[in-house]
Amino acid sequence: MPLALFDLDNTLLRGDSDYLWGRFLVEQCIVDDNWYEQQNRRFFDDYRQGTLDIQAYLRFQGAILARHDTATLQTWHDQFMRSHIEPIVLEQGRACLEEHRRRGNVLVMITATNRFVTAPIARLLQMDHLLATDLEMVEGRFSGQPEGVPCFQSGKVTRLQQWIEQTGHSLQGSWFYSDSHNDLPLLQQVDHPVAVDPDDRLRHYAIDHGWPIVTFRD
Repeated sequence: MPLALFDLDNTLLRGDSDYLWGRFLVEQCIVDDNWYEQQNRRFFDDYRQGTLDIQAYLRFQGAILARHDTATLQTWHDQFMRSHIEPIVLEQGRACLEEHRRRGNVLVMITATNRFVTAPIARLLQMDHLLATDLEMVEGRFSGQPEGVPCFQSGKVTRLQQWIEQTGHSLQGSWFYSDSHNDLPLLQQVDHPVAVDPDDRLRHYAIDHGWPIVTFRD
């Protein structure tokens, strides 16, 4: 069965779950608002420019998670889902998922955002599989350190290839939907790349290469 791969942030969501998780922490007074918001915005801007130091960003995120037990984090994440994620799920994105599900395709969310943030979103969207950046766990708590290859830029290709080797799937007939130029390494690997509400760099690349450009937004 062909793979239907989907980026998450600004593709299936009208916003960025990584950045919004940081905003949620600030709004709940869990972190120092001025310093954390400044850092969160800086990393987000670096991501959009294609200059993000992913290891530094993951340590920034992980440091907050490491300060709290998993039960507390899960309670906060439940609130985060209701207040920040469920309202920004794009219905046209859901419809695209359903169309691929109807065809019998295997739905895979593949995202640079860490698994703690994205696993509940993948369940909400009824994805078959999730490939996400992993954060290290030690004795049931986050250590504050990243684990393995981040699922970011060329790392998405690496992580997908590893998963394909483990599962026996292939890229034959595969699709990938994304909004970001950061995903060009993987978009170039699939049979059916689709630019969804793309940033300027991806839009220009898609036009030059004859890729479909679609919108999931009203």
